[in-house]
Formats: sequence, structure tokens, C-alpha cells
Amino acid sequence: MSVEAAGGAVLSDSVRDGSVVADLVFRARNGDQRAWDALVDRYAPLIWSICRTRRLGDADAQDVGQCVWLHLVSHLGRVRDPAALPGWLATTTKRECARVLRRAQATQATGSGPDIEYLAQEQASTAEQELLAAERHAALREALMDLPPAGQRLMAMLAADPPVPYAEIGARLGIAVGSIGPTRARCLDRLRRHPALAALADAGRD
Repeated sequence: MSVEAAGGAVLSDSVRDGSVVADLVFRARNGDQRAWDALVDRYAPLIWSICRTRRLGDADAQDVGQCVWLHLVSHLGRVRDPAALPGWLATTTKRECARVLRRAQATQATGSGPDIEYLAQEQASTAEQELLAAERHAALREALMDLPPAGQRLMAMLAADPPVPYAEIGARLGIAVGSIGPTRARCLDRLRRHPALAALADAGRD
């Protein structure tokens, strides 16, 4: 199989997977218990593996998992892009693992537990911020994928760290250095008008 064919197959699988997750999120949001169970079955191994890499015991890992799913229940209505869900779950799990480890350290140091009410408020605020950030990243990735291949390569090189010199960009893409700026402006304008990013902007104004 050629590289292009392999890339197309991966993209096709990603689209199908996104459609399945989108359907599960929609149904779970509307009270379908089987859809919720399917989401849990689908992503529980991800949560468990992250807990294991943090060397959490079974009881702490279960605590983390319960907290992550509770956060998702409260934020499920705000999930606009299912492609953002795995990243949000991973980030939330890592944050919850850190919370459990900090709690254990604080208990050992002071002999008392943390302020539960304060932690709950802090976790709810952080979870919402992380969900929004994950959705922004997913929306931007979707918008970038809709650019022409040359535009995708140009934006990738312009966003590289460290920055790629314009002379090198021009040589690698076969374009004049003077056309990089106008092409970048056209790509940015197209990204701003992409439905995925426009939807996030509209939601932010609500």
C-alpha cells in the first residue's frame, strides 16, 4: 500500500470513528444509558492506563475514574466536537491523578484532608476550561485539514518551533518568498471562516 493510500485509510478510519463517537455522545446526552455505557467501555482503558503510568493503586485509580466520568456527565451537553473527547478525557484524568497524589502528600504532611468544597469548585472550573481548549484544538485541526495540501504545509512550517526561515519555506514549497505573506493571510482568512471555528466563536459569544 502506498503512503498516500495508507494516509487515506487512516483518515477514513478517523472519520468513521468520529461519527461513531458523535452518535454515542448525542444519544448519551439525551439519556440513552446504552450509549453512555458504550462511551465508558470505549474510553475506560485510556483512563486506567493513565492511572497506571502515575503508579496509582486500584482504589485511587477507581476514584480518579469516577471523578472523570462525573465531570463528563456534567459537561456532556457542552461537547460540540467529539474529536476533542479523547484528549479532554486524557487531560482530565492526568489532572485527577495529580489531585489524588497531592491529597495523599498533604494528608501525610498535615494529618488532615484538603478542603473538599474548594477542590470541587476548582475542579469544575478547570474541567470546563480544558474541555473548551480541547474543542478549540480539534476545531483548528479540522479547519487545517480542509486547507489545500500546500496551505497545510505552509501553515505547519510557519507554526514550527523554532521558526522556519522564509527562504527555506520558499525553497521547500517552490514559491517566491514575497508570496508567503499573502498566502498566509488567505489561509488564515479561510480558517477563520471555517464552520468548525465559526461555531466555537458563536458559542463563545452566547
